[in-house]
Amino acid sequence: MIGAAALRRTLTWLALALALCAPGATADEIETRDARLVAAEDGIFLHADFELELTSRLEDALAKGVPLYFVTEFELVRPRWYWLDERVATATRSTRLSFHALTRTYRLTTGALHQSFATLDEALRVLSTVRGWQVLAKDAIKPDTSYVAYTRMRLDTAQLPKPFQVSALANRDWTLGAQWKKWTVNGPIEQAEAER
Repeated sequence: MIGAAALRRTLTWLALALALCAPGATADEIETRDARLVAAEDGIFLHADFELELTSRLEDALAKGVPLYFVTEFELVRPRWYWLDERVATATRSTRLSFHALTRTYRLTTGALHQSFATLDEALRVLSTVRGWQVLAKDAIKPDTSYVAYTRMRLDTAQLPKPFQVSALANRDWTLGAQWKKWTVNGPIEQAEAER
């Protein structure tokens, strides 16, 4: 027979688990609308457009001072019929989105670059547009060779504070990501493509 204290503990844990799993606003996926590689004198760059919208819980956490980290990933693979595909290159870039209550501005930080925005919509518009990110050396793509490129953007829940990471495990409102966008790349990438 279960004692009163043990029963209370069990019911408390059950209530906590149900609260974490309670449905809220459904998390939308980040949609990759466009992705392409562009050649320049000093390398090959990724240009990509994502469509993302924060859930109400993520917006609320951001407004309360919780920074959100978004990771953009890129992979280039050379398919081989006789063996496993060759991974030519991988690249990852992290962007921090934060809200500063004192100045009432949103801030995007990528490496040493910081940009401030008056509204969340402006910050999300810039965050969802990737331009000029060097992902390959100029000579990484060989002529007359076919490659498959992949890219995606996702919310990095591992960089959330620990209590939010626990919520992210049980609640879809805390996860935001995209399926890999896949496209074929045939070398060489012409310099003229950068003019588009």
